[in-house]
Amino acid sequence: MSKKTITNSLALLLSFSLLAACEKAEKPEVKPEAMPTKAETNSDQDKIQKTTNTVVKSNFEEVYNSFDLDFYKANVKILASDDFTGREPATEGGKKTTDFITEQFKNAGLMPGNGDSYLQQVPLISIEADANMELTLGDEKLKYFDEFVAGTSKSVERAELKDSELVFVGYGVVAPEYGWNDYAGIDMKGKTAVILVNDPGFMTEDPELFQGRTMTYYGRWTYKYEEAGRQGAAGAIIVHDTAPASYGWGVVSNSWSGAQYQLADAGDEPKPDVEAWITLDKAKALFKRSGLDFEKEQAKALTREFQPVTLDQTASVAFTNSIKRSQSANVIATLKGSEKPEEHVIYMGHWDHLGLKAHFEGDQIFNGAIDNATGISGIISIAKAFNKVNIKPKRSVTFMAITAEEQGLLGSKYFAANPTVTTKNIVGAFNIDSMNVSGRVNDLTVVGFGKSELEQYVTKAAKRQNRVTKVEADPSRGGYYRSDHFSLAKKGVPAIFAGGGSDFVEEDKAMAEKWNALRGKCYHQLCDEYQEGWAWNAAMQDVKILFEAGYLLSTDNNYPNWYKGTEFKAIRDKDRQ
Repeated sequence: MSKKTITNSLALLLSFSLLAACEKAEKPEVKPEAMPTKAETNSDQDKIQKTTNTVVKSNFEEVYNSFDLDFYKANVKILASDDFTGREPATEGGKKTTDFITEQFKNAGLMPGNGDSYLQQVPLISIEADANMELTLGDEKLKYFDEFVAGTSKSVERAELKDSELVFVGYGVVAPEYGWNDYAGIDMKGKTAVILVNDPGFMTEDPELFQGRTMTYYGRWTYKYEEAGRQGAAGAIIVHDTAPASYGWGVVSNSWSGAQYQLADAGDEPKPDVEAWITLDKAKALFKRSGLDFEKEQAKALTREFQPVTLDQTASVAFTNSIKRSQSANVIATLKGSEKPEEHVIYMGHWDHLGLKAHFEGDQIFNGAIDNATGISGIISIAKAFNKVNIKPKRSVTFMAITAEEQGLLGSKYFAANPTVTTKNIVGAFNIDSMNVSGRVNDLTVVGFGKSELEQYVTKAAKRQNRVTKVEADPSRGGYYRSDHFSLAKKGVPAIFAGGGSDFVEEDKAMAEKWNALRGKCYHQLCDEYQEGWAWNAAMQDVKILFEAGYLLSTDNNYPNWYKGTEFKAIRDKDRQ
């Protein structure tokens, strides 16, 4: 793909008004800084920075064009190797991972980002349910792993539902701003909620209902369990359905079996005694035994007039838990800013994956090559590039490799609650998760496009590669709420998740079809392993865009904000007062 030569001065490049593609009229543009004089620009081709006695020509383009693809690939291969046993938090493989990343950050010339340490210890509780369990729904016994998975978020040695009344609560949403309450008129104490995945907007595709096909946080499984707990439910069972969940049953069974982690100081928020998933077929059978048609009841749940439905059946399950208190670590390193060191631009991505499943026959290691060895290697490469530029950022640039994302964004939640940098001084955050290795693209996906002015920096950087920024192809997946940037967004920090695309360049289309199919098949599966034949240059293109976007922000004076009407703007405005 051709690359545009930058013809403006660096000062002009960094002060140019950053306009997002397809920007809505009500979105304010980031105000440009004062334009440089002709003497300051020197020429259209030179980028300069005045010092006391000399004029320094920027080496930005040289650094941009010299990213080491072999270095990037080697780090992906190392992190995804069996030696790291799937990078599970609080294991030897997890410690080996944080040691490796720490060493890479040191080699990139970064300083400790948590006082005098590169590590922020995250206290965790590991709760592993005994797989020798049965779930009884009415008079049918379900088979663990194949038809249901269950566990608990409570630190108890034994969890149990005994003849708990089953109640269908639709999507399990209480959203006053939408005039929606799926629990209206029912006392859930001692009962078990049966809950649909995603939110009502997905099924109706009505843009006036929630956010249409764009998933809101009300559609996430984490919310379903949280709300059931607030309602006093003893149990919460989510009905898996591949389309609205955006992943197959195999992802559920692999992700929710084995050790599950919680933050050790998660507070006293109420939780159900048992949290479970069941397959769609078993949910349909359950409704049929109640004399109900599942599809008809599902349709009723798409309206505000929905009322909870008692299924006249009960749920029973009992299991013991192995509980271990442990800790894992976020790895945090910083390049100090030259003029505004108290202000920070953040790069973040999770280092953890699903670890090793000892009860599996044959291959037992979930290597997590795409998810997220590719992202961590990208962050390391970007850190190395920042150390090479001769005109250093005004603002500090902080690099974070986050733990326990796969367990519900725990590492980033802990950082957001215990930030090493006050949130009002985090100018913006770029999250890198599961990079594109399928093929080069003409566009660039921005997950949650239209939420914040931060996307304008990515749009500007993408132009160098003649690429345009676009909303994700399938916003119903709820991607914005499924990765670590969300934890900072909830604190008001503008945070963006960008990478890949859907418009593949012609010569890469055949390869992209092959690798995209494998990518979907191998998400959270044993086959997410390093492949020498991946389109590595596609990942490197995204690494370069994110490097430039962060560099633009780190040398800027503006504070990007959320666009008017987004759910995080009021939080940011209050934090910045």
